[in-house]
Amino acid sequence: MSNFGQQLRQIRQQKGFGLNEFAKEIGVSPAYLSNLETGKTQTIQLEILSKLKQELHMIINEDVAQNDHTVWRAERIGELLLDLHRTNPIATDYLMTMVEQGVELFTAGSSDIH
Repeated sequence: MSNFGQQLRQIRQQKGFGLNEFAKEIGVSPAYLSNLETGKTQTIQLEILSKLKQELHMIINEDVAQNDHTVWRAERIGELLLDLHRTNPIATDYLMTMVEQGVELFTAGSSDIH
């Protein structure tokens, strides 16, 4: 649950929400939200989880191990790129091309090492 809390805090801050402001927005106390973000609270109501998903566009995937931060980040990047594509398809294409070329470069480089 602490990994979830870390992700929650990171997304909340990236979106520019303060702790008190966001707690009020989703209908919880600031203390509860703080405990959730720090992993001190191990349970979360389905209604609150739904609000978090809606407000922060969090990807909540029970199939992904909680400690697999790389998968979570990759899914989040995909979501951000899709959002960007709606307003700026050229920037989206550029970013996707850079990632593809970077992966190809590192993949080719790792085969040279062996």
